[in-house]
Amino acid sequence: MKFRKATESDVIDIVGMIADDELGKTRENYQIPLPEEYILAFEKINADKNQELIIVEDDNSEIIGTLQLSFIQYLTYRGGIRSQIEAVRIRKDKRGLGIGKIMFEWAINRAKERKAHLLQLTTDKKRPKAIQFYENLGFKASHEGMKLHLDYNQLK
Repeated sequence: MKFRKATESDVIDIVGMIADDELGKTRENYQIPLPEEYILAFEKINADKNQELIIVEDDNSEIIGTLQLSFIQYLTYRGGIRSQIEAVRIRKDKRGLGIGKIMFEWAINRAKERKAHLLQLTTDKKRPKAIQFYENLGFKASHEGMKLHLDYNQLK
């Protein structure tokens, strides 16, 4: 498997994987052509040195997975850096083959390379299999996460 930084031409595959589950299909707008908001978001991510949108390819250079790592500078932990992993997806026909574990091993090593003291994630409570997977990798449910959804239309 090969890990590389995503390019704009990968965005359609990334959004396709993000939209291809029970929760993603209710909040994404996956269509061809892809809505411009996804390309604009990619451009912002790509321009930020603290964001890494990653593509995973198999031995035939086919895209089989994606993830995003964010590196967040803090004053706590003596000015430490936290890494946040988000939008981990594996193409539907490649799930259950151990690819997710390899992706997380790569992400853990990448966080260490960037001198992060912590790799954190959030997952929806409606994803019990994902929660079990993360626990098997050594992640601990140490905090109770909370979110406040803001009306996107009011932000424009």
